[in-house]
Formats: sequence, structure tokens, C-alpha cells
Amino acid sequence: MKKHNFYAGPSILSEYTIKNTADAVLNFADTGLSLLEISHRSKEFTAVIEEAKTLVKELLEVPAGYDVLFLGGGASMQFCMVPYNLLNRKAAYLETGTWAVNAIKEAKLFGEVDVVASSKEANFSYIPKGYTIPDDVDYFHFTSNNTIYGTEMRFDPDVNVPLVADMSSDIFSRPIDVSKYNVIYAGAQKNLAPAGVTIVIVKEDALGHVDRAIPTMLDYRTHIKKGSMFNTPPCLPIYSALQTLKYYKEMGGIKEMEKRDLEKAAILYDAIDSSKIFVGTAAHEDRSIMNVCFVMKEEYKDLESEFIEFASSQGMVGIKGHRSVGGFRASIYNAMPKSSVEALVATMKEFEKKH
Repeated sequence: MKKHNFYAGPSILSEYTIKNTADAVLNFADTGLSLLEISHRSKEFTAVIEEAKTLVKELLEVPAGYDVLFLGGGASMQFCMVPYNLLNRKAAYLETGTWAVNAIKEAKLFGEVDVVASSKEANFSYIPKGYTIPDDVDYFHFTSNNTIYGTEMRFDPDVNVPLVADMSSDIFSRPIDVSKYNVIYAGAQKNLAPAGVTIVIVKEDALGHVDRAIPTMLDYRTHIKKGSMFNTPPCLPIYSALQTLKYYKEMGGIKEMEKRDLEKAAILYDAIDSSKIFVGTAAHEDRSIMNVCFVMKEEYKDLESEFIEFASSQGMVGIKGHRSVGGFRASIYNAMPKSSVEALVATMKEFEKKH
């Protein structure tokens, strides 16, 4: 039976990425050595990291004055690296979910944090609007996609201060005006590669303006100067990331990926909205096209466990919702084929017929 992988992260990767990575594990770049044992300073691997950097800049149209880093520590490390490097006086944060909460907690260790708006009172089921960002903050931080709650900001906020964004779960799913940002960061395990590497796009002249000393490993300038090789980088995830970037280019680039993502999301949301037993949990105008969250309507709540079992029997993997929301979550990242979304919809409709 074909398996349809809806895990939220680590998550589905393209067959192109998986096959090429597997081949490199056996024989990397015709060296006769495994990717698992190659020196990160070999000319073969240096070429990998340079090509990956070039493709990120090409696909996202990164302007001059920015560098692309491949770091360890996950997006969670960026929760402290961002304020360590950028927060001198005060920063503004938008509270839209668990990861935003965690980012705010870390930032408060470094300076004043103005939480300009929050949707916590509604279990983060919508993106706040109509808030004001003070002109005297060093930056405005937001989480573009909320994997747990299924909300998303599919735009670059139009504000008078530099932006910083955690784009871990929707980077490469839409064009971005990078020039509005001082830092964009993303854990790789949603739309890029296996867990283990974090991509950071940083504006170089935004650095060096804080009063504090910064530990060497946590200073973006260290990694810019050393080309992401100050310490040994996570070679396998970076190689996989390169394969995914090549795949995106081959498929037609970011606008094409966005078109496909919108189409997949529409298929699934239409099925939820027309269902007599399922209902979405996120505000319609803020629905994520990466993580679709839904539950059973109140009168059918007792069927949730039964649906999970039925869906599993039909090859659906990883659709159980996060414990803080319950219900179901279908993560339909860039690598998810439309056929898998259609298979999930068919499973939902078949289950509904039975009840």
C-alpha cells in the first residue's frame, strides 16, 4: 500500500531529494567515499555548500548585502541568536503560536520586548490585525506559519522597521521581498531537508550595532566570515537541501511551487468546508496552505479515534493533530504530491459515508 506522509516535521521530501541523498551516502560525487564520512573542507563538499547558497539567493531573489548561512541548533537556536545580534534597545514581537511564545521568551533575556498583539485568547486560531508597531524598536519579529494551529501570514508586513521572521514551515512556498528583512531563518525539516540544519538569511549591515559582547558561536559575523564552516557543518542535511533547491528550480521556481501549494490546499479545505462531520479550526482568512488543521464537529467528536484508525488503514500517515489542538492536521508541504491530498480527501469522504 502506498503511504501518504502528512507528518508536520520531519516531513515529506521529494523523491528526487531522497534518491540523490541515498546515492551520495553510498558514493558522494564519485569520490568512492560516503557523504557520511567526507571532509566538510574537501573541494567536493565545499562545492555543495556554495551551490546551495547560490540557489537560495537565486530562488528567493536575495539582494546584494545579504549572506546565506547553514547553521546547527534549529530555529530554536535562532530564538536567542536573533536578539543577541540585533536587540539593542527594544524589539516588537507578534504572538501567534507556540514558536512565537518561545521566541518572545528568549528575546526578553536581552532587552525590552513589546508584544504588539496576540491571539492566545482564541488558542491562536487567527492572526491578529490592526496592531501598531512602535517606531523605536530594533526590529519586528513574526512567525510566518504556525504548524500547530494552522495559521499563516502569506505576506511581508508593510512597516517602518526592519523585519525578522521565523519561516521554518513555509519558506520557499511563496516569493519574499527579502529587502524588508534583517534576518529570515528556517529550520530545514519542513520544506528543505532532514532535521539538522537551519538556513539563515542575514543582512550584513544590520550586524555589529549591539552594545553587548556576543559569544563567538552565536555571532552571525563569525559564520559569515567562515562561510558556515566555523565548526563542522551538518553535511548530510546540507546536501539534501541542495537537492531540494535543485528540485524547486527544475519544477519552475518559487512561483510555481506557490501555485501548486495553493491548489493542494484548496482541494483539502473545500472538502472540509463541504463536509457534514469535519470542520476547520483556523480563521478562514488566515488558513495555512502548509498545515491544514481540522476536527470533528461536536456531534461527531466520538468518531475522531475511529477516523485516525481508518485513515491509517488507507495509508495516511501523521494526520493526528497536535495535543494542544486535537483533531487532525495534514501537513502538505512543497514535496507533497496533489495525488496524496486527493487520497486523503477520498478517505475523508468514504469515512463520512459510513456515518
